[in-house]
Amino acid sequence: MTERSLPSAGEVRSGLADARAAVSRNHVRVAFVVLILVSAAVVASAAGEGVSTASKEDVPDAPPTDNHTVVTESGRAGTITAYQPDGEVLYYNNSRTKYFDADPVEGDPLTVEYAATDTLHTEGPNCGAPPCTRNVIERADLETGEVEVLYERYDYKEYAGEWHDVDRINESHFVVADMVADQVFIVNTETEVVEWLWDAQSDFPLEGGHSWPRDWAHINDVEYIESGEMEGTIMASLRNQDQVVFLDREEGLLEDWTLGSENEYDVLHEQHNPDYIPESQGGPAVLVADSENAQIKEFQREDGEWTQTWQWEDDRIQWPRDADRLPNGNTLISDTHGNRVIEVNQSGEIVWEVGSSLPYEAERLETGDESAGGESAQSLGLENRTAADTGGDGGDGGGGFGFNPLAFLGDLIESILPHRIYNALLFVSPVWMGSTEFAAIGVALFSGLAWIALEIRWKLRDAGVRFRLPFYRTRSE
Repeated sequence: MTERSLPSAGEVRSGLADARAAVSRNHVRVAFVVLILVSAAVVASAAGEGVSTASKEDVPDAPPTDNHTVVTESGRAGTITAYQPDGEVLYYNNSRTKYFDADPVEGDPLTVEYAATDTLHTEGPNCGAPPCTRNVIERADLETGEVEVLYERYDYKEYAGEWHDVDRINESHFVVADMVADQVFIVNTETEVVEWLWDAQSDFPLEGGHSWPRDWAHINDVEYIESGEMEGTIMASLRNQDQVVFLDREEGLLEDWTLGSENEYDVLHEQHNPDYIPESQGGPAVLVADSENAQIKEFQREDGEWTQTWQWEDDRIQWPRDADRLPNGNTLISDTHGNRVIEVNQSGEIVWEVGSSLPYEAERLETGDESAGGESAQSLGLENRTAADTGGDGGDGGGGFGFNPLAFLGDLIESILPHRIYNALLFVSPVWMGSTEFAAIGVALFSGLAWIALEIRWKLRDAGVRFRLPFYRTRSE
């Protein structure tokens, strides 16, 4: 019988150290697994709750209201949806790549005219170097489904290659917001002749706005003013200059009437779809979706100046792109990254809401073009409403513990990132993605990378490989 030699004290200590290291490493691995699984669960849960309008069957019913409502979308799926007063879908179309501003036809509120865009990916006689765009002014009968193209133009590029808005002037003429060429023009749709044109480059420096010529001005709205002091003029929104301008067909830009100033973000920050309220409804006033500030604002014209008279926001609104004042004093809002269309009453409370993937514009058809009968906030005596007035999100979102670390981290990310970058991320992400989901994905990615780095380090240390910094501190004598 051979006698087994006992391990030395050093070997015992070394074995215990190895065991402790193995246990410590396993604890770290378990922690990483938990972080990744929790993050994945948060993302998976949100994915199951997102609203979709990609097909007619997916479109949610709306609450009842007094009038028909039209909602357009211009995100990854272009759609136009009309709801009956009882909330059921009357009309749905997703044949175009993008749908933008829609207006009821005078005398026939169940027929609408709108701007839409098709993206062309195939080379052809109207597209020499794809992708290109086909921009159309179209009329749709919501009862029969009949669609008629009133005017079209092919353009050479896809990015910022759309007409976001058109507005009828009379039986044969439309004014068009031409984002492609940074122009506003009036076209006779019977002769297809452009009879008047204003070029933003004639009044604004190329050093301003976005990078010229890719998406310099981003003219996203036009409105022909039919009555009052500004009758016959055209209001236009230059998103990238943070300004709403007024154009006279003989004098051009009316500088004294300009609302906003480039980079003066406390006034406007990349706004969409301003609506003009004439004197007969308590104006002159402009109701506008202040998109990057995530607010709805109204400005009153007083003593030759614009003064902000109203503001609305809640803790959910994110990149609104349309707001109309209804004849009943309520305001209809398209909250694009809030994935909803809402109506708020004169007290600022939400009284009607329908989910939508990425709504661009909403219209109450029996209330006239852009709800022409709505009064100004000053005339109605509307009070401001801020996110703080909504009293939070209505829940702790943290499983009853009153604190959700992912939601906190998501809010921190949102506050740090520039609004434009954050909204761009939302625009290209699935519609169910929000700040909490971004934080969850970030935590999962960071955890995975850190785990991989630690495993590599452990392997190298076990193999006897050591790394030393090129400099180190020595103890002074």
